[in-house]
Amino acid sequence: MVELALPNLHALSVMVMIVVALVLFSREDVPLETTSLVVLVLLTVGFTLFPYEGEQGAVVASDFFLGFGNRALVAVCGLMIVGQGLVATGALEPVGRFLARVWRWGPSFCLLLTLLITAVLSAFINNTPIVVMMLPILVGVAVRTGSSPAGTLIPMGFASILGGMATTIGTSTNLLVVNVAADMGMDPFDMFDFTGPVLVGGAVTIFYLWQVAPRLLPKRELPLNRGISRVYTAQIRLNKESPVVGQRLADAILKTSDAMNVDTIERGNGVFVTPLPDVELRAGDRITTSDTQGNLREFARLLGGTLFDGDQEVDAEHPLSTGGSRIAEVAITPASRLKDVLIGKAQLMSRYGLRLLAFNRMEGSEGRGSPGLDDVALRTGDVLLVQATPQRLNELKSSRDFLVLDGSVELPHTRKAPIALAIMIGVVVTAAANIMPIEVSALLGCLLLIITGCLGWKDAMGALSTQVIFIIVASLAMGTALLMTGGADFLANLFVYITFGASPAVVMASLMAMMAVLTNVVSNNAAAVIGTPIAIGIAQRLGLPLEPFVLAVLFGANLSFVTPMAYQTNLLIMNAAGYKFGDFVRVGLPLAILLWFSLSAVLIWAYGL
Repeated sequence: MVELALPNLHALSVMVMIVVALVLFSREDVPLETTSLVVLVLLTVGFTLFPYEGEQGAVVASDFFLGFGNRALVAVCGLMIVGQGLVATGALEPVGRFLARVWRWGPSFCLLLTLLITAVLSAFINNTPIVVMMLPILVGVAVRTGSSPAGTLIPMGFASILGGMATTIGTSTNLLVVNVAADMGMDPFDMFDFTGPVLVGGAVTIFYLWQVAPRLLPKRELPLNRGISRVYTAQIRLNKESPVVGQRLADAILKTSDAMNVDTIERGNGVFVTPLPDVELRAGDRITTSDTQGNLREFARLLGGTLFDGDQEVDAEHPLSTGGSRIAEVAITPASRLKDVLIGKAQLMSRYGLRLLAFNRMEGSEGRGSPGLDDVALRTGDVLLVQATPQRLNELKSSRDFLVLDGSVELPHTRKAPIALAIMIGVVVTAAANIMPIEVSALLGCLLLIITGCLGWKDAMGALSTQVIFIIVASLAMGTALLMTGGADFLANLFVYITFGASPAVVMASLMAMMAVLTNVVSNNAAAVIGTPIAIGIAQRLGLPLEPFVLAVLFGANLSFVTPMAYQTNLLIMNAAGYKFGDFVRVGLPLAILLWFSLSAVLIWAYGL
């Protein structure tokens, strides 16, 4: 029977803080960067005021910032930039074109092909650009065939997560687990050391995503109402008899119940008056405003003015014109500079030429005039229904801020694409052949991308995610504190104590199940970093090989299928297809159980547990 000694005060404090941090990581209203910074500050201040020295050595404040130079973080950042090089140069464009064409052959076969290609690419490239590439293709197929994209987007997104499990560079989670385990003295994994178990589990998973998942998903309409009224820009010319002549602009706006937004006031030919609230209105003033046809006519009636479209009075023979503008859905990408920016401060019209018609997040949809919408902070996966010119929408397709979901497949392609592809292959091959560590080959790849002109410095820096960086650093800091204070040993003893009498196979499978639960409610990187030293402690206490227990953490932390918040690409596809929370549970829970069972069985067989 394992003796369970109580943890010391420092270890207990660290465990309590980790629980609080994991709870905060699971909350959508608290930015992950904020939680990460709070963790770093608390650890630094706490161990500065209350120093600790144990069997593992002294813990000093600087230990918690070593994560910024951690090999795994360097590799993650390098691979982010290399992946951005593929996207920016259009190196993935042939794949997108090919898939867009083959979808005409037959939906069932093409879905299988899409799942396989997505999984293979995601084993070597961050799955976010893969999903961003696939989304317009699958939405375009749905638009052309008049079907719902709901049957294809979740399977595609889950296939990308599956592919990321197969290699050490597939996800940041894998890199973290491998590097933390190596730092604790375990023999490092090579790139394809755990590809075999994933291939076995992947065969079952791909069949499930191909044949079963689409049948479990109800048909969903695209999230925003296509029937929302277009917005027109027109001028209201004030007549001499207008009741607002001689009054302040603020009083005129009040007559419309504060619904009218004034863009400009033209007073005479080419003479404009700044539309300040105290401006006194005169006969002949032309007030430029934008709204729906019905609202514009109502504004003109209330102000006693005449509606003009340019120099032409609006009447039955001369209706309002939108100037050839189109309505499209755009999604906020994980790399967007508008993340966490308030809608009211996003300058959608002035910066991007986008007029917001409606906004959708998760299970709700709101129109542009909804109260409080200007104070909503944009998040990854938010879908905006916008009106813009075709030229603006085309320009938007090369922007990293938005993903245009208009049913078209227009991927960028440059002459630098073969160079970027060759650099990516070189990064993978040199790391796989153990010619150089992945962090070195990834950094060398970044340098080559910049030297060859595939990426500029600004684009390279823009590819980095501060959210991912801070989460990794905070997770490594928590893992260090847990390990150095003996908290990891206590939790390993606790796990062995609870499972006392169970076979090693059950202990290992239970550990993977616990990680699967954690990864669906908190950050998968945090779960992986904290779980790795615990897994090693469990294996050491049982006198068993370390590899299967570390892999149990790695695989479990990647089973991010059950909730839309578990992985950033889940949120992206959720809003793009109008999924509900229950759709992820309906498809993701059986998939997580299926993969948990198959991966556990392979590890039990391979390591003789």
